[in-house]
Amino acid sequence: MASHFLEIFGFSLLVFVSFVSGGPADDVSFDQNYFSLWGLNHITRVDNDKEVQLLLDQYSGGAGFRSISEYGSGKFGIRMKLPDANSTSGIIICFYVCFYSSDIILTSAPDSSNPGNHDELDFEFAGGGLQTNIFAGDSGSREERYQLWFDPRKDFHLYEILWNPYMVVFYVDKIPVRVYKNYTDKGVNYISNPMHTEASVWTGDWAGTVDWKQGPFVSSYRRFGIHGCKSQNTSMNQECLSPNLHWNLQKDLTPHEQKMHQIFREKHVVYDYCLDKERQQNHPECQLPRN
Repeated sequence: MASHFLEIFGFSLLVFVSFVSGGPADDVSFDQNYFSLWGLNHITRVDNDKEVQLLLDQYSGGAGFRSISEYGSGKFGIRMKLPDANSTSGIIICFYVCFYSSDIILTSAPDSSNPGNHDELDFEFAGGGLQTNIFAGDSGSREERYQLWFDPRKDFHLYEILWNPYMVVFYVDKIPVRVYKNYTDKGVNYISNPMHTEASVWTGDWAGTVDWKQGPFVSSYRRFGIHGCKSQNTSMNQECLSPNLHWNLQKDLTPHEQKMHQIFREKHVVYDYCLDKERQQNHPECQLPRN
């Protein structure tokens, strides 16, 4: 995988390995920052709780887990490996951050309820392809889809979301694949609520038809460290916006990140809502600089 990275992006292998490997502080046990949310009999812990596997079969609705705490800013990530199946049509595998919500995700949505308008940042593999979406006090519809330079079924890869007062950045193996700036002064919605992280695997008709003969489907997760500002209230804590927090220092991509971002966007974006004429008119950020 590393040599393929060199072929596509042309950057140092040494830098890539040191960036992606992470540190011991992130390799904490699952219970330090997370708890099982649903599908409890389809969640397996391995390697002294340093890895969690979520199982989906035709007799279950899947499984999921979420962070213990809510956060007001931070850099949230997890290492994830997709089920090793020829097809994952109809299956949604996620990591997200949200105010109320369900995939990996950051969300503000309450557990097990209809989220309605809410804040959410998500990575989701739907039918095998990677998609990101952003909800900012609304119903989202800011999807982007990508063709990755690796097979996410074959090994673990790092998926991260930076969220601070200035921007949201989605990273895959430390490569910034998407940037969403805070343009509230120009009438653009931005994240305004504390959020928690979730990860889940489930099925959806919109993602295709599941071939259960290839199941059961097992998605695996590692790296349960969280770098974020915990929020004790339902409203945003001002201390989470402090410039003393290292993840709040970054107001833009570094020149190195900008180059990686540009190359990724040129080679790997297969759908961008801002290039969709039916959707772009509903999102004023599509008329503004995006990185």
